This record gives sequence, C-alpha cells and structure tokens, in this order.
Amino acid sequence: MRRPCPLPKIISQWHRRRPYSIQSQEEAIARLPDINPGALSITRTATPKQILPPEELIFGRTFTDHMLSIEWTASQGWLAPRIIPYQNLSLDPATCVFHYAFECFEGMKAYKNSEGQVRLFRPEKNMARLNKSSARIALPTFTGKAFIELISKFAAMEARFIPAARGYSLYLRPNMIGTQRTLGVGPPGSALLYMIASPVGPYYPTGFRAVSLEATNYAVRAWPGGVGDMKLGANYAPCIVPQLQAAKRGFHQNLWLFGEEEFVTEVGTMNFFAAIQDKETGKKKLMTAPLDGTILEGVMRDSVLDLARERLKPEGWEVEERKFTMAELASAADDGRLIEAFGTGTAAVVSPVRKISWKGRLVDCGLKEDQEAGDVTKRMKAWIEGIQYGDEEHPWSWKL
Repeated sequence: MRRPCPLPKIISQWHRRRPYSIQSQEEAIARLPDINPGALSITRTATPKQILPPEELIFGRTFTDHMLSIEWTASQGWLAPRIIPYQNLSLDPATCVFHYAFECFEGMKAYKNSEGQVRLFRPEKNMARLNKSSARIALPTFTGKAFIELISKFAAMEARFIPAARGYSLYLRPNMIGTQRTLGVGPPGSALLYMIASPVGPYYPTGFRAVSLEATNYAVRAWPGGVGDMKLGANYAPCIVPQLQAAKRGFHQNLWLFGEEEFVTEVGTMNFFAAIQDKETGKKKLMTAPLDGTILEGVMRDSVLDLARERLKPEGWEVEERKFTMAELASAADDGRLIEAFGTGTAAVVSPVRKISWKGRLVDCGLKEDQEAGDVTKRMKAWIEGIQYGDEEHPWSWKL
C-alpha cells in the first residue's frame, strides 16, 4: 500500500511559518486599533520657512513647515499620529514599497475664503478612495472621519501658507506606503500614512488655455480587472512615455482609447467629458465614461455629474455615464454636434479641449478660434470654485 505524499502538509506548514506568506488576516487586522486623533502629538519646527510671493509658486515645488505621520503595524494597528517638522524619510533598501510598489495616494486642497477661513472640499470622497486603493494593494484601511480630523488640524496649522487670493490653495498629498523590510512578496507587516502640503496658484494664471490631445491607442492606461480605478503611483509612471511622445508631435496630453472599438476613457490623468447634441432628438447631452473598473472615481468627476444633474437638467440637458467611441465624437464634430469637451481633476478643476488628433486628422471640439473654453466648462469652474472658496454655502465645503 502506497503511503500518502507528505508534501502538501509540509508546504502548508512552511507557508504558515513564513512572515510574508499571503494569508487571510482581515479579521485580526479589523480588531487592531484605528487612527486616534486624540493621541495626536505636535512638534513644531524651529526654523519656519519664508513665505514665497504668490506669483513665484510652482506646483509641487514648495512645501510647508510640517508633515503629518502615522505608522501602522500588523501587531499594533495604527500608532499615535504625529505632526512633525517636514523632513526626509529613513527607509531600509529592502523596504517593500521600493520593490513591489505598495503605494497609494490622494490629491486634495484646502482653500481660504475672503474672511481668511480655511475650508476643505469633499474630503470624505478622498478618504473613501484612499481606503479603496489601500485595500486593493493589501495596505491597511482606517476610519475616514478620524483622518479628516487630523487633516483639518494640520491644514489649520499651515494656514499661513495659503495665499489670500482667489485661485490659490494648499495642495494636500496623503500618501500610504508599505514599509516592511523584506524581499518576500506578500501583505506588508508595516505601513506609513503621511501627508505633506504644497501651496499652489491657479492652474491657468492668465485664464483658460484650451489644450490639444492625441488620441492614443498604441498604449493602454487601464484594462478590465486591473487597477485603473485606484489612485496608485504605479498607474502614473507608465503614462509618462506616451505623454512625451504626444508632446513631440505637438500635443499637450493623451486621450486614452481602449479596445478595438476605441472607447474614450480618460485624458492624461483626468476624467473626460464631452457635450454633444443628439443626432436623433436634438437634445444636448453631457457624457462621460462609466465607472467600469478602468476609470478613476474622480472627486471632480462626481462633482460635475452632480451639478449637471442639479443645474443643467432643468435647462433640458441629459447627463449620461456611458461608453462612447472616438468615432462617435468625430461623427458629432463632422456634423457640428460636438459642443465642447473638457477634462476634470483636482489641480485644474476643469481643462477645456480644442482639438483631438485621431487617424491623421484633427477633430474640432467646438471652440471658436478666439474662444478658450465652452459655456459648460466655464459654468462648472465657476460653480465648483464658488463652493470651494465659500461664496456659496454648500455641504461639500467643510469649514475648519
């Protein structure tokens, strides 16, 4: 009689002993301590930075005096949060973020209204997305409300860096990384959630500047079953080379197409909207790609859709989240039915599009030669900025 092979049992025991083996630890991790704003400690810098004149600010180049830092371990959960002087991180060369891209981030802003009060814009949306991104790459999650409380304290503390002028803000960058020292591939046993801040000026300092796009089908930003709907650093680096190639041909950004049908997905690192007139009914439609797993759930995307349904629908507009192709856009342009197109994102709010290069031709996106933005683009910018800066009291604007 043949004896049973002991190999499966040996392998099972070996996996249990490995500190980096992939195991279901959700129940144990769920019982670990969450972020505790009440345990916050603050160490103020001894060398405060000089405030730059607003006109000298360059996006992402200037940083505030402090940073917010919260460590996490698989044995202790979230440790006490700290606001400390802005400083370099010290990480072992074997830290897993360097080797396997355990990293996700958010982009959000703090605004100062005409009375000097600091506000956040829909921070709960950023927290939900950050948790979704972190969970997808086996990093820890947290209670969004607790982290918003810490962000609020941090933003209020750094308020002197926000210029008191329309269009200026404090760009907030929460970032989470796996910090376990290991070359093994598995859930990190430790992580760091930190946030830095950069004062920024208007995306268009002298007013709107419509961009030209290259419809890109030779490279893919995201695919079904992938992580294109997450805000992972690993999604951004592969897009740089196609962007440089488009720039060599005279275009500002890529319009990412997908599949043989050439479905329109996103523009650069922004969500994409098109306003057209329906060929059959003559009705005006504002449309964007649906959240099918390849599209990032942009906070501005969601805001534009909500405002369009609230304020454009009563004017007869239809608002659609659906798949549409580059051929459909080109046909609408040829018929004079493509009214306008724009991208949406935290940095610019909205970014108008003038032309799209596709199959050896330029598709006109509805703007006249002396026009830099369409009516919907301008109205969306005005509506959203009015909420961000407190001109319009709205649930999306959080007072600190």
